[in-house]
Amino acid sequence: MLKVLITALVFVTLGANARADDLIAVKSTRPVKETLDRLQKLVTDDGFFVVGRVPHSEAAKDAGLTLRPTELMIFGKPQSGTPIMVCNQRAGIDLPLRALAWQDEVGQVWLGMVDPEALKDRYALAPECEGAIATMKAAVQKLLNGATAP
Repeated sequence: MLKVLITALVFVTLGANARADDLIAVKSTRPVKETLDRLQKLVTDDGFFVVGRVPHSEAAKDAGLTLRPTELMIFGKPQSGTPIMVCNQRAGIDLPLRALAWQDEVGQVWLGMVDPEALKDRYALAPECEGAIATMKAAVQKLLNGATAP
């Protein structure tokens, strides 16, 4: 578990380029853990592999800190991410995909992922890469909506 946590933290730290406006966030009616459990089932059923989950609020508690429920999942599918990295290998710092579930200050749970469209500007991807970005964006939206559906 510690190895997975450290690996996940490395991915998160390296991919910390995301801006708040790069995030697609969808409301969930379920608790954070259940929302991510649903997402994990969807991604594994769709052929993605799960790298790991990072229970941020549990780690905060272990460090003597308080954090509302917050958990990250890292997952990918080479068929989706590799075409983008072929366009610009540096995009690999933002891949595999990451999804964050969190409870805000009023108790609303959210599930969010970086909008793949943000990768176009971030890595100056050529027009021939737009198909791979569109495919990834459709998958991201489908997963977010599926995991948060009533």
